[in-house]
Amino acid sequence: MPSDLHTHTTCSDGVFSPEELLEAAKAAGLSYIAITDHDTVDGICQLYESGLYPAKGIKVIPGIEFSAHHEVSQIHILGYNMDMYNRELQDKLNDVVEGRWTRFSSMIKKLQDLGYTIKEADVLKIAGDSTAISRSHIAQTLVRMGVFSSVKEAFDVVLEKGRPAYVGHYRMSPTEIIDLIKRCGGTPVLAHPKLVGDDELVEEMLRSGIEGIEAYYPRHDEEDTKRYLAMADKYHLMVTGGSDFHGIATRFPEKLGIFTIDDNLASSLYKEPEI
Repeated sequence: MPSDLHTHTTCSDGVFSPEELLEAAKAAGLSYIAITDHDTVDGICQLYESGLYPAKGIKVIPGIEFSAHHEVSQIHILGYNMDMYNRELQDKLNDVVEGRWTRFSSMIKKLQDLGYTIKEADVLKIAGDSTAISRSHIAQTLVRMGVFSSVKEAFDVVLEKGRPAYVGHYRMSPTEIIDLIKRCGGTPVLAHPKLVGDDELVEEMLRSGIEGIEAYYPRHDEEDTKRYLAMADKYHLMVTGGSDFHGIATRFPEKLGIFTIDDNLASSLYKEPEI
């Protein structure tokens, strides 16, 4: 049976609530699923506190996706099986969330100065209960307003790094993130290495304490996957993969179960929850 180690919920910039994501994963026939929201563990905490983690009918791996600071490249690091109530982790995430809110206001101001009639309230309606307000929420709002035809177009034109409405925010360095994940009992994995845009930097990351690489990813072609599998072998790293599912209509995959990995890759990460 298939599995998926990279998904998002409404606790960051996904469309499904944690509960809805679990039901969709079961309906798709997944054996394992990891919830890896951006800079928050609220989703898995929500499931735990409502008695839905551990889950019946599917094995859930708690996770997170950190955005790392880098001057040029996009570096995201997945953390699996961290102690989600660890005080240091929660303090760091509070700092990141505060930075996201400041960035959010600055980006809305930039968009308004560019002539877009977007308001913070418009974005918050889409963001719902998410504390990790992101560019994706802004992009979805612009699409709903009819300004752009897709989230990708909104990023390409105004929101991507180097575009007119982009604003940076507080992020930890890759080394800080890797060390934090390990101190909290987790496993750090380099997310979607092709999106880093520089394989020399990817290899530098793989030598810096990373324990796995996300070789299987929707935007990796066959040659990309082979290259990253070879890197995993070279550095003796765990191989993972996932769909990066958000549930956004204009973003592949639109449904869970379209892009999956073999169970044996997920089972090596799974740990029985301590109740």
